[in-house]
Amino acid sequence: MAQTGGIKERWIQPGVFLANNAISLIGVGLTTASALILIGFWVIDVFGRGGSHNPYVGIIVDLCLPALFVLGLILIPLGILLRRRKLRVAGQLPTEYPKIELRNPVFREALIFVVVATFLNFVIVGTASYRSVAYMDTPNFCGQACHVMAPEFAAYQVYPHSHVACTECHIASGIPGFIAAKLNGTKQLIDLVLDTYPRPIMQAGKVPAASTTCVHCHNPGRFVGDKLVVTTAYGDDENNPATKSLVLLHVGGKDMAGHLSGIHGAHMGRIEYIATDNTNQTIPWVAKVNDDGSTTEFVSSDAKQPVNGAKRVMDCIDCHNRAAHSFDTPEKSLNKAMLRGLVDPSLPFAHKEGLALIKAEYASQAEADSKIVSGFQDFYRTQHADVWNQKQSQIERSAKALSAIYDVNVFPNMKLTWGTHPNNLDHNDYPGCFRCHDGNHNTKDGSKSINNDCSVCHNLLATDEANPKQLADLGLQ
Repeated sequence: MAQTGGIKERWIQPGVFLANNAISLIGVGLTTASALILIGFWVIDVFGRGGSHNPYVGIIVDLCLPALFVLGLILIPLGILLRRRKLRVAGQLPTEYPKIELRNPVFREALIFVVVATFLNFVIVGTASYRSVAYMDTPNFCGQACHVMAPEFAAYQVYPHSHVACTECHIASGIPGFIAAKLNGTKQLIDLVLDTYPRPIMQAGKVPAASTTCVHCHNPGRFVGDKLVVTTAYGDDENNPATKSLVLLHVGGKDMAGHLSGIHGAHMGRIEYIATDNTNQTIPWVAKVNDDGSTTEFVSSDAKQPVNGAKRVMDCIDCHNRAAHSFDTPEKSLNKAMLRGLVDPSLPFAHKEGLALIKAEYASQAEADSKIVSGFQDFYRTQHADVWNQKQSQIERSAKALSAIYDVNVFPNMKLTWGTHPNNLDHNDYPGCFRCHDGNHNTKDGSKSINNDCSVCHNLLATDEANPKQLADLGLQ
């Protein structure tokens, strides 16, 4: 009993008395509030009900809240020491401290303050934590808070994945994915502060493997079969003649019997490759693991020396490399806009003049916006006055559409122009499929080559025809 009384008199009573200061009480509030929130997160995580799969929750649970908890623990003794020193200097340090009981007004006031501060901190910190997590999960945070991401944000908004949060694709699930993303994010933040970030920002190493991201929504083994793709192109003549091309893509996959076919089926086995550039456009070495476990290696005849480099396992994103941030060629962009009527096809030479304007070089997007709009309008005002008088509103609307095409594809300040980011889904505008299927990748003994038979992947049903018979047969024209 004597020992307990000694502890009470020498430590507890002085501690309670001296802790009645702003610094210590703030520390008590922070510690208590962060502890309660941490316990709440842990309970949700254990029982798995209502927990968030957002990777940024880890910042709150594993970094911010523990930091607040430790900060509170530091503030409590710090406040006690500072008050003790202040009272000692003033000669007011008591020789006998007040007993701990609710009737003591000092203790009672301190207790009330702690309870109120804890409740308020619990509400504020809890609300702020969830609001911060929710905000960091938005594309606005990723695309607009960081101005150097303006090109990616612009492309993201006009493509099918615009409803998917950035973190769903750029952060792999699990602790390793979280750590890798945070390390990469820290490096990017340092580069941004020091103004050492690359211009343009390329894709290499920015997206985890599809097996840790894409497969949460997509089933790579799903049988797709054949897919008819119809594209429309416009000519440079006065009437902007429209032609259509029809391609039957053999997407394939794995059918119910387990048979592999088509483009997806041919690439579902284990394939490795070595690329000699950061964007994986030059691939001199490919290896396919066969069903019996053996490996067949293919080396490009263009390789003048032994191929060295890191081996990568072929993934969905090696072909679907611009699934969420695709930048079109000027021709494709303009053809799409004319097909949708954004750039009026009835305007004479709209395709020729529009293409020349969006392909021209400009010092900034502001300059491009001004010169594209004024250039398109001036063309009709000076050379086709009758058209200008009859269709001024259509011309002005088309001019703004041309400017919008430029704004989502070209960013002079980031040194991003037409063709900077290759799209590997086909082989018309970029190497794409021909990175491997070029007829030059052969085995060492020359007995085998990577198949480059076009009909394996697709059939050309019509090429640049004004009225393809196939569309009429299908009732689509």
